[in-house]
Amino acid sequence: MIDINKEIESLNWQKEPRGLYEPIEYALASGGKRVRPTLALIAAEAIVNGGLINGDAIEQTVPAALALEVFHNFTLLHDDLMDHAEVRRGRPTVHVNWNANTAILSGDQMLIEAYKLLAGVPADKLPQVLKWFNEMATGICEGQQYDVDFEHMSQISINDYMKMIELKTSVLLANAMRIGGYIAGATHVQLEALYQYGLHLGLAFQIQDDILDVYGDPATFGKTIGGDICANKKTALLLTAMENADAESKAELLQWIMATDRNEEKVAAVTAIYDRLGVRQTCEAIMEDHTAQALAQLDKLPQNSATERLRVMAEQLAMRKS
Repeated sequence: MIDINKEIESLNWQKEPRGLYEPIEYALASGGKRVRPTLALIAAEAIVNGGLINGDAIEQTVPAALALEVFHNFTLLHDDLMDHAEVRRGRPTVHVNWNANTAILSGDQMLIEAYKLLAGVPADKLPQVLKWFNEMATGICEGQQYDVDFEHMSQISINDYMKMIELKTSVLLANAMRIGGYIAGATHVQLEALYQYGLHLGLAFQIQDDILDVYGDPATFGKTIGGDICANKKTALLLTAMENADAESKAELLQWIMATDRNEEKVAAVTAIYDRLGVRQTCEAIMEDHTAQALAQLDKLPQNSATERLRVMAEQLAMRKS
């Protein structure tokens, strides 16, 4: 298996002007789970091990895997700026460590670098990969806009939210799987299974992220606990609470949403409402359902060590603490 961390470390950011490239190096060096490039490579390996094409396909997937990771980190630079987030992966965000203009410009360059990497995909595969990559990028922007719009809308359903996170989060994982499988020569049925695995895994991943934002351990989560509550973000927890609350609990919740200057007290109070309504358990059940749907897709793929890694990965992501 290719070591994706070494591949990322091999990218050259020692270029001028340093004010443009150093924040890119900083963002990519901050770690992270490397979920998206890893999924692309494992998807390719699952198909290769199924006997459909020679092993060169895994090497041929590396440019796309790197492009996906650089693109993902580009979105984080801009998301953190838009969300006024101060911490990412346990370190100051780029706009905090430098400034807002740097986060915008370095993020823009990361987008360009992602496409430069994508150009390394085999020529016969590139048109389709580029089509999917562009559809994915548009979906992520649409999802981000929905997320921004939701901040100013009072009537948001849990279904609205699931559609938003499908665009903002899941399509990237789904396309990582599909692109890796496509480069390796997967059949139409296998490509759909890979895509649906990534889609449901992404939904489970984001719901677990929502849960960890409230109930995670600050030492391992890497972001400020209760940040979504302080920002009044529409999350699976908040929307589930609003849909299931009685009149008294809903009125109390709305009162705390209006509070803007008592963050510690606000986080404690809203968390207590969630506890009272069993919100965590409800959202964990939704997360587990999407994890199960992701795992079911693996039955349509060649059964080998790579497929087993996808199975383990889904289970680990669902149970992760950071």
